[in-house]
Amino acid sequence: MVGQGVLRECLLDPEIEAVLTIGRSSTGTHHAKLREVVHADMLHYSDIEADLKGFDACFFCLGVSSAGMPEQQYENVTYTLTLAAADTLSRVNPAMTFVYVSGAGTDSSEKGRMMWARIKGKTENAILRLPFKAAYMFRPGIIEPVHGVRSRTTAYRIGYALSKPVLPLLRRLFPRYILTTEEIGLAMIHVAKQGAPKKILESWDIRDCATIASLPSAH
Repeated sequence: MVGQGVLRECLLDPEIEAVLTIGRSSTGTHHAKLREVVHADMLHYSDIEADLKGFDACFFCLGVSSAGMPEQQYENVTYTLTLAAADTLSRVNPAMTFVYVSGAGTDSSEKGRMMWARIKGKTENAILRLPFKAAYMFRPGIIEPVHGVRSRTTAYRIGYALSKPVLPLLRRLFPRYILTTEEIGLAMIHVAKQGAPKKILESWDIRDCATIASLPSAH
């Protein structure tokens, strides 16, 4: 869902010249500056390394819910898969900015009681040690899909449909904790272009970046 949002903003941004998506299936989006690589094995990239060279930023948006998932399986999807991509990209594009979509409540100490938070923290820490030009960890909380963006997870789609009537009220009551997919996309592009004063961005930091990116002078 976040990936759909940032892809939309990348294609709308006149300063972004080319976009490459990598996934197990096509995004279904068609655009003159978009190229897609359908890649079945997200743990190995040796056969597509040539396609990965020359990019200024990577927006890594893959992720799953930990609900009902054994710890080792969640670690394989969250940590191992992410680092396979990040290790490759840091080697072929060391001047790249890497933006990782983590989550609110992530445990940087890697020692907390929440399994998903420990593994997310382990993933963040490993990325921050890689030799990228810069790396930023995005920790959004509640995300509101806009502009036709839809979650691929059935339970999430049902949840968003049920909560849609109250989301505007929640945004007014808790503006620091609810972000739209557009805001997250704008903020990711902003930190790739301009950087940010901190490496870990909570939901309010993400909103601040999106606000700056929306200003006319930011373009």
